[in-house]
Amino acid sequence: MRDSSRGAFDADTVLDLLVRPCAPPASTVRYSFRFEGGEPPTKPVPPTASASLTPRAGERGRGSHHHPPPPLALLSPYAPPLLSDSPLLANEQQQIHPQLGLSPLLSAPAAESFQEAREGEVAAAGMGKPRVALALAAALALLLSCSDVVVRAQDTERIEGSAGDVLEDDPVGRLKVYIYELPTKYNKKMVAKDSRCLSHMFAAEIFMHRFLLSSATRTMNPEEADWFYTPVYTTCDLTPWGHPLPFKSPRIMRSAVQFISSHWPYWNRTEGADHFFVVPHDFGACFHYQEEKAIERGILPLLRRATLVQTFGQKDHVCLKEGSINIPPYAPPQKMKTHLVPPETPRSIFVYFRGLFYDTANDPEGGYYARGARASVWENFKNNPLFDISTDHPPTYYEDMQRAIFCLCPLGWAPWSPRLVEAVVFGCIPVIIADDIVLPFADAIPWDEIGVFIAEDDVPKLDTILTSIPMEVILRKQRLLANPSMKQAMLFPQPAQPGDAFHQILNGLARKLPHDKGVYLTPGQKALNWTQGPKGDLKPW
Repeated sequence: MRDSSRGAFDADTVLDLLVRPCAPPASTVRYSFRFEGGEPPTKPVPPTASASLTPRAGERGRGSHHHPPPPLALLSPYAPPLLSDSPLLANEQQQIHPQLGLSPLLSAPAAESFQEAREGEVAAAGMGKPRVALALAAALALLLSCSDVVVRAQDTERIEGSAGDVLEDDPVGRLKVYIYELPTKYNKKMVAKDSRCLSHMFAAEIFMHRFLLSSATRTMNPEEADWFYTPVYTTCDLTPWGHPLPFKSPRIMRSAVQFISSHWPYWNRTEGADHFFVVPHDFGACFHYQEEKAIERGILPLLRRATLVQTFGQKDHVCLKEGSINIPPYAPPQKMKTHLVPPETPRSIFVYFRGLFYDTANDPEGGYYARGARASVWENFKNNPLFDISTDHPPTYYEDMQRAIFCLCPLGWAPWSPRLVEAVVFGCIPVIIADDIVLPFADAIPWDEIGVFIAEDDVPKLDTILTSIPMEVILRKQRLLANPSMKQAMLFPQPAQPGDAFHQILNGLARKLPHDKGVYLTPGQKALNWTQGPKGDLKPW
């Protein structure tokens, strides 16, 4: 048990000592806690399995955890008094270990062993954040899972104020949308040619079209329409690897605009100011997955008066025009539904992430992809037992997110990704690492209250930041995330449901009405330059 080379107990041994109070005792052991607004419950300590915090080799950056999952955020391993100081949880007996500042959740032998191990670890190699402290954090969460402290983790909380009202708005009766009938080469034939378009993260453009066709907001009379919609699938012409062809997308869109302007009079009245387009590309209507090239191209000139409904959002960026409606990327609702775990399943993973850390194919020198943020996550935390991070994408991916407390949502080539949707739907607190990101439906979803924002430069401090969040803050974020209306707003279900992403888009369009009279042009007046843009974008499609 003792690691003689370190002069102290190793972390696994300390963890074993710490979880002993959860083992079947010779006599019943009870813990008493004081909760806000209620009498202190008592509960016999249930049995538990053993645990291991040894990091795995290779691309997997976290140890294999076999213990009963901790239901709440792990307490800071560097600030043990948090347990007794928390307004949510206070020890009724007030028996604090004189050296550790811990409540009597720790048995005396466990506390003494931890103190010995901590001193030994700190003395070895000058470690400022001893691995045994991480074992303590895990053990504390384990011990909490033995108590009644989990009772509030599954509660829900309604969003208060204007955001909650906006989230629950019903757009029906507030606007009318006219759908242009385009040749099927712009939409249906694309899907027939490549069905991958129906399941990739850009598929919102397809399902928005299908939703509007049967929506109560649709009008067959263009003269009474508030908005005009052009159903063109610019992300459905794919490479063999499933990526939209950036040189095709602007030509498809330009061709569609030319078609509607020559077959109906409504575009020419405003040159698109009362039209909206769904553009779910990495960088919206800049139509490229690499930021440098997207900035160079800019928003397609013909769309600069239209309202853009797009996944991309970043403050003060040339690819986000004022008045755009930011939406979540598409994540398959039915697939996610089939992977739901029982709601009482505790959360045993502290930080979870699956995805690329480096894109060697497109960024061989490194540092450009994700502006280096993902690489920093890997280099700093690949051996940290609190971080379950890997390039693998296991079949249990959705289940794992439902067992995690925090889910990393770092930028990739663009600031956004489907992980944001998945985290919200699965109740995993999103840790958003993307400077100046503009998030979906920000007037309806209180992102500051449900997520954690980490500056890209602060990624090396990620462990300290997350382990320092007070427990009551974690609990409130979990209650808000448990609100069904929050989850619904992030999804594009078929058939549509009240309050879903389709309806949030319509709510956003309704709030932009009425149109300013200044958007209407006099006969013959032109506001857009139809010959502007890269030569390749001007080629016919």
